[in-house]
Amino acid sequence: MMPQGMSFGGGFDFMFTLVPILIGIVFVIVIVGFISNGARYVKNAKSPRTSEFARVVSKRMDVRHHTNHHNDDNGMMHANHSSRTYYYITLEFDNGERREYLDVKNLYGLVVEGDTGYASIQGDWIVAFERNLQPRS
Repeated sequence: MMPQGMSFGGGFDFMFTLVPILIGIVFVIVIVGFISNGARYVKNAKSPRTSEFARVVSKRMDVRHHTNHHNDDNGMMHANHSSRTYYYITLEFDNGERREYLDVKNLYGLVVEGDTGYASIQGDWIVAFERNLQPRS
């Protein structure tokens, strides 16, 4: 039994203070990320759809991997692996401006670098691309 007024020492007190603070910081970062992604989605969904003549200058994929570890009823450690691929298309407009858009309508496999046509843009999303079959003069 420990006499009253004695503690475990500075190391334990420090850890009992630091760990909850770190957990709180991680929690705040996750919540801010959810709010930020939700706000971006709402902004894009409410943006007006515009159509502009453009040329496809590049395409890229961003593959994000996630791993979750958990214990089963027998105490065995298991890992769940998942991944998600995001597709982006970069367009160049008549004024020379280039901008990259998130492909939300599965256009990635339908367009080729160098294609020209009318792109339907909604916020940061490309939602349609109508290829110009005739060379532009």
